[in-house]
Formats: sequence, structure tokens, C-alpha cells
Amino acid sequence: MLKNNTGRSLYHSIKDNLLELIKNGTYEVGSQLPTESALGKEFGVSRTTIRLALQQLEAEGLIYKVQGKGTFVAQPRINEHITPNIKSFSEQMKEAGMTSYSKVLSLDLIPATLFLAHALDLETNDPVIKLVRLRYANDIPYQHSTSYIPWKIAPGLLQEDYSHSLFNLLKTKYNIEILKSVESIQPVLPEIKESELLDIPENTPSIRLESYTYSKENVPIEYSTTIVRGDFANFVTVRYYNK
Repeated sequence: MLKNNTGRSLYHSIKDNLLELIKNGTYEVGSQLPTESALGKEFGVSRTTIRLALQQLEAEGLIYKVQGKGTFVAQPRINEHITPNIKSFSEQMKEAGMTSYSKVLSLDLIPATLFLAHALDLETNDPVIKLVRLRYANDIPYQHSTSYIPWKIAPGLLQEDYSHSLFNLLKTKYNIEILKSVESIQPVLPEIKESELLDIPENTPSIRLESYTYSKENVPIEYSTTIVRGDFANFVTVRYYNK
């Protein structure tokens, strides 16, 4: 493998140079990078070396390719910290240094399916509030969220404003104290409609969050699924080593 004078592989050096150009704003978010051929001439290396450097940057989520158009600088990822404490979307975005808001796409009263009845400890066909929201970070569509809440715990939810935290609304207006959420994270390819709403190309690898939330009486109060755009999210956790 070709080496530079520091002993590092040459494509790593090219990658570091490109990364610095992205960080200092020479290549701004959303801007198109020069072609592999042009970059090869600029750095005096082969297209193969440039391609390896670009592949590394793409794997790290710093750039992305659009078929037939070229390579572009990606939006910096949002670091969402996985902690034992439940935090609202607005709190998470604030910690990440982002502004946030939610847009309600639909709000309906539906009969509980067999699955929802099991998840929410209801009888089949019991009324359930279905709330679908698009959540924004710095005016960029970031999450597509669908929540299911038993109608009997808070019938007035159908008339509420959902531009802010649902959990805070349940606590302050309906005196529902939240005990815990049981969550799972899975890689997925979003549906076409979800891709359109999130403004991402079809088949963009994304993240699916599934959550079961319980009150202090250990009663299910919400089941939700959320699609998080994979080109924008970075989940971080801190673990300690116990000897």
C-alpha cells in the first residue's frame, strides 16, 4: 500500500485534508464536492486513492452520494445520548444545540387492533388516539413519529396542542406521572411516504425506535414508533467498566 512520509496510508491523509476543508467551511453543508478526477489532480494522487478517501468519509456519514449527480457534504449528525432518564424530544434537541418543533400530520380516534389492545392493555376495538407527527431539528425534518394513547386515560387529548411535549402535557394537564419507557432500536429502510416526509432518498438506511411507556401505576399509556433519518442521527451511550 502506498505510504506518505508519516507512515499513514495515503488515502487517510487525503481523507483528513478533505475533512479539514469541510470543517473550515471550504465545502459547506449541502455543497457538491469536485469530481474524483478533479480531486485527484488537486492532491496529485490517483482516482483510486480519492475513491478510498471518499468511501471512508461516506461511511462516517460526512458526505453522501446522489446517483447521477455527484457527492455532497452531509448535514452534521445529531448526537442523541442514550440515558436512563426519559427526556422529551425538545430536551434532547436542546442538549444537542438544536432548535426543535413538531408538526401534527394527523390526529384520529381509531379502534384498538389486536396488537394495540395487547400493547396498551385494552380490549380489542377500544378507542385509541393515533397521533402522527413530523419532528424538526433546525427546520430540518428529522423524525416521523406515530403515537397510540388509550382514549380513556385522557379523552381531551383530541383537542390539545401537540407542538410541544406530549409527556409534559399528560403530566401537567392530566396528572399522569410517567414511570418508565421500554425502548428498542432497529435499522430499517423507511416506507416511500416516510422518505418523502423526511426529505431523504428512497432506501436511505434509517433507525426505527419502538417505545412502550408506563405510568407510575405501571399502566401502559403510550405505544409509539419513530423513524429517525439515518443520515442525521448518531446515538451515543456511556458505559462503565465494573471490575
